[in-house]
Amino acid sequence: MKPSRRRFLELAAATAAQPFPVAARAQTYPTRPVRWIVGVAPGGTLDILARLMGQWLSERLGQPFVIENRPGAGTNVGTEMVVRAPADGHTLLLVAPPNAINATLYENLNFNFIRDIAPVASISRVPLVMVVNPSVPAKTVPEFIAYAKANPGKLSMASGGNGTTPHVAGELFKMMTGINMVHVPYRGVGPAMTDLIAGQVQVLFAGTPESIQHIRAGTLRPLAVTDATRLEILPSIPTLGEYVPGYEATSFTGAGAPRNTPADIVDRLNGAISAGLADPKIRARLADLGNTGLVLSPREFGRLIFDETEKWARVVRFAGIKGE
Repeated sequence: MKPSRRRFLELAAATAAQPFPVAARAQTYPTRPVRWIVGVAPGGTLDILARLMGQWLSERLGQPFVIENRPGAGTNVGTEMVVRAPADGHTLLLVAPPNAINATLYENLNFNFIRDIAPVASISRVPLVMVVNPSVPAKTVPEFIAYAKANPGKLSMASGGNGTTPHVAGELFKMMTGINMVHVPYRGVGPAMTDLIAGQVQVLFAGTPESIQHIRAGTLRPLAVTDATRLEILPSIPTLGEYVPGYEATSFTGAGAPRNTPADIVDRLNGAISAGLADPKIRARLADLGNTGLVLSPREFGRLIFDETEKWARVVRFAGIKGE
């Protein structure tokens, strides 16, 4: 019998998480500067998070953690660099939702993320907010669903690009509610937000860092947050799951390393990153960025990546999304 895709991913995840008998001593690691590959351009939230944690690790572990931005192909260029790097802990990857989404979005990748990248440590989780232009008559999620069903194909849903987290979060909403909205991809959330405020599009699933100031200014109307629970910074805004049972869509970040990286090095990095997430200054900076610290073991982080990969695979197939 041919093994199911789910079984294949489970086996791959288990393999990537296994300790390997590589001669390495955690107490001497790192022995030289560590490259931390970030698959997006400088300046965005992912880049800022990598630099924040990289500075912490540099101070704690005694070697520079050098951030290298390698954007391209929806983060696949940077990911493949890490996949091909020596498994000695001196090349890391900033792991983010595109890594889970791209596993299905792109048909001919030269790597299997779950098999080829060992989970090291989670860093943060970021909920999205479903925001609409104030011209949209709906003031609640049920009203929005009813309005969309009464006007099929007349609402435009913006995103930061094809296959991005805002895109698949919106497609998940469409899949679970049966509504029809036209997807309008932009080259980043910034331009999408600009057109949303101008009324060129009607709805966007945006991260809290990009949306909070517009919500507070009243230029956008929040209908719901996409986390499983309400947010401290937006306590009066309901979750989408309160109206669409089972809906949840959050962004996450973490660190990964080439497969076969010694378990003692992975554990050392995990401990150092977890300690950073307990530091009040780092926690405050994460909050400023709209992030919540997320402390998981390497195995737990691997499970999160696996679950997200499976979840977004269903959405990508349902919506027929293809990589650009």
